[in-house]
Amino acid sequence: MARIARSRDGRELVFDSWGDPQGHPVFLLHGTPGSREGPRPLSMVLYQLGVHLIAYDRPGYGGSTRLEGRTVAHAACDVADIARHLGIEEYSVVGRSGGGPHALACAALHPGQVRSAAVLVSLAPPDADELDWFEGMTASNVREYRNARYHPHALTRTLAQNADAMRIDPLSLLADLDEEMPDVDRQVVADAGILRMLRQNFLTGLEESADGWIDDAVSFCRPWGFSPADISVPTLLWHGEHDVFSPVEHFRWLARRIPRATVVLQPSAAHFAAVPALPKVLRWLREQARNGAAAAPA
Repeated sequence: MARIARSRDGRELVFDSWGDPQGHPVFLLHGTPGSREGPRPLSMVLYQLGVHLIAYDRPGYGGSTRLEGRTVAHAACDVADIARHLGIEEYSVVGRSGGGPHALACAALHPGQVRSAAVLVSLAPPDADELDWFEGMTASNVREYRNARYHPHALTRTLAQNADAMRIDPLSLLADLDEEMPDVDRQVVADAGILRMLRQNFLTGLEESADGWIDDAVSFCRPWGFSPADISVPTLLWHGEHDVFSPVEHFRWLARRIPRATVVLQPSAAHFAAVPALPKVLRWLREQARNGAAAAPA
């Protein structure tokens, strides 16, 4: 059941949790667009892993109050506020896709609280040196992020229209992206269980407006408010080599900058393969937090 925490500036943050309440706490940062209902392992699996999984609607998504002009860095404060509300002093973070930069923010800005971090199929910062940010990216993502940088009114109009369509058919976004997806992505999203989770994820995130989606896109294209090079906690970077939504060169750039990064590049995977990879990633996070050292997940 959804619960509400208050941010330090008085905003409502809607969150939920699953798995073992006595297990290792892990915050799951959802994708873009998304919500606290994003894809996750079943509670039975979380109990077996010894994980207490917590997810929240980023500002502007679902029931969480919008924060106009938010940066990627704001997520670190929101996660810390929910942890404080729950009486949790130390935790891990994992972010998939659009949640990746936000998980990196938590690791960079709150190393005293974050014990370990994992980032799956993430973008790199927009000002990344020696990186052609748009190379290898689908036309739809290039258009969205160019609008976020240079044509904010066009971005708002387009994403509001997309959100309207998704309230009628929450899976219309996947249909729109089908031609751009590699075959390996189509195989993943054809799974009935994953489709069911994605449907609820989009429906919850966009039930009120497209504000969260718009603010995510803009925040990815502005300075993030921290440097990945400042991350000192154990961090796992996971990526599919055929990803066309977050191109693999973004992963390679992050891998060169984060000092303690453990890197996993799956040669036969793409963007959506990050969903079934979550159980192994959660096990890595728990073991790293408990033992201080762990091998990369197979």
